Order: sequence, then C-alpha cells, then structure tokens
Amino acid sequence: MADQMLVAEAFDARAKRREERRDFFRLMGGAAAVGGAAVLASQSGIAEAQTAPSDADVLNFALNLEYLEAQFYYYAAFGTGLPTSILSGTGTQGAVTGGRQVSFSDPLVGQYAREIAQDERAHVEFLRTALGTAAVAQPAIDISATPTSAFSNAARAAGLIAAGATFDPYASDETFLLGAYIFEDVGVTAYKGAAPLLTNKTFLEAAAGILAVEAYHAAIVRTTLYAKGIATPSAMLIEATDKISDARDSLDGSTDLDQGLSPLSSNATATNIVPLDTNGIAYSRSAGQVLNIVYLNRAQTNGGGFFPNGVNGTIRTSAAN
Repeated sequence: MADQMLVAEAFDARAKRREERRDFFRLMGGAAAVGGAAVLASQSGIAEAQTAPSDADVLNFALNLEYLEAQFYYYAAFGTGLPTSILSGTGTQGAVTGGRQVSFSDPLVGQYAREIAQDERAHVEFLRTALGTAAVAQPAIDISATPTSAFSNAARAAGLIAAGATFDPYASDETFLLGAYIFEDVGVTAYKGAAPLLTNKTFLEAAAGILAVEAYHAAIVRTTLYAKGIATPSAMLIEATDKISDARDSLDGSTDLDQGLSPLSSNATATNIVPLDTNGIAYSRSAGQVLNIVYLNRAQTNGGGFFPNGVNGTIRTSAAN
C-alpha cells in the first residue's frame, strides 16, 4: 500500500507538470525548424547520408521512433491508434498492424499507460510542428501479437517464449510492462547519444526535455516491474528484463552496456532500477544501433521488426555489427 501511495503521488506531481511541458513543446515548434544540430544524429547516420544530416533529417528520425511508441501506448491505453490527421507527410505512409486495449488489473499501471500515451502523442505533434511540411509520414508499424510478429520475435530472441509461441503485450499488466520496457530504455539511450552532437542551445534544451520525459517513463516501467517481480517471484519478471537486455545487447554491437533489473552486486539489499555506468552516468546508442534493435537485426539493413518496410527519411540504415 505504501508503494502504491508513493507511485500515486508521483503521478499527481507529473500531471501538474504535463501541461507546462506541452506548452513548451508548442512554443518550441516554430524555432525547431530553423537550424542547429540534430536531436538524434549519430556517426552511423552521418555515414549513411554521406554528408552531415540536416536538422530535418534528424528530427524525422526521431519522429519515426515517436510514431512507434505513441501507437503502442495509444492502443494499449485507449484501444485506438493516433488520429489520422497527424500521420501524413513525406515518404510512404504505412498502416499499423495489431494493437488493442489492455484490460489493466492494476489501476496504477492503467493510469501510467494513459499518461504516457498522451506524452508520446505530444512528442509526435511537437516534432511534426517543428518540421512543418518536411515531416515524414508514419511508416508501416508492426505492434501485433502473433507468432511471427515483432513482439514475438523479440521475446523469442530473448528466450522468453518457445518457437511458434506468441508474446502478447496486451494480455496483462505484466506483458504490457515488458513490451514498454523494450522501447523505453532504447529511447533514453538514443537521446543521450545525441547530446554531444548538439550545437544549438535551443535544440539542446528541447532534447534534454524529451530525454527527461523518456527517462521518467523508463524509471516507472522499471520500478513497477521490479516491485511486481519481488511480490511475485514465480512470474520471473526481473529475469525477463535481464533476458531482454541481453537480446538488445546482442543486436546493437559487441559492447555489454544494457542492464536488466537484477542487481549488479552480491549485496542482498541492492537493486538496479537505474541502468548506469560506474560514474553514475546513463549510456548511449547511435542512430544505427537504435535501428538494429527496432529492426531486430544485428546486420546492416533498411527495415524489419517493428518497422517492416523501414523508417521514413534519410537516416534509415542500421549499423553493421
């Protein structure tokens, strides 16, 4: 009960900040299209484009990822996708495959899903406003629950399900949280990786704001999974996050940076809610590494996984690992 009160208080505090944050996004819209460095630029993205990507190139890369997150959360929270009025743009517009409302048994998890869905929609609208007519359309997105879906392939690669089985992120609070866990940690590392590449203070402030929101989301997902894993050890939720972490690590290169929820020390009272290095700093991913994960492919490619036909825009090729 104490844990539920603390989480409820956190929701109340964040709700008060939400409208202020959206006002900031709307004010930033006009300035964001005018210049400065990119939010999610990376060395792999630069090499792929052969020249340094424009602001529009990089903002569009971010927009593709926000389409994915927003659609997943919107379906899980409300049973419908984003409005069609915010899906058009340059490139081939694709449909969303799958997605349905979760029958949440824990009201706190349901409240979290509804709030984050609105936050991710705000990110989509902010980036589209910043890009104006240069905004890319939503690409084809797979968030379905079938034996061959992106979620099932990701869960199978992590060793969570057997061959031919289905991972359904809409089946329960726990599977929803694991589905959210796949996305949220990746988003944090992507925005963190962009920080050294930013030269315009306006863009740096905007990117820092989005990074903070993604980090809040990731922290709540990780905390909730940890609490449920402790309360019901037989569910093996903590072990599931470790396996997903290992799978992401296997996709994005040879480094072992990703961290699940299992404590990294033998201290019986230790936790690993926040994945950090020894200096207490979050780790980074390049755009190419992010695409390795969402494409579910360690090789250099232009599509697959959650984006069957790839993302729209210039930065669309995953890293060669």
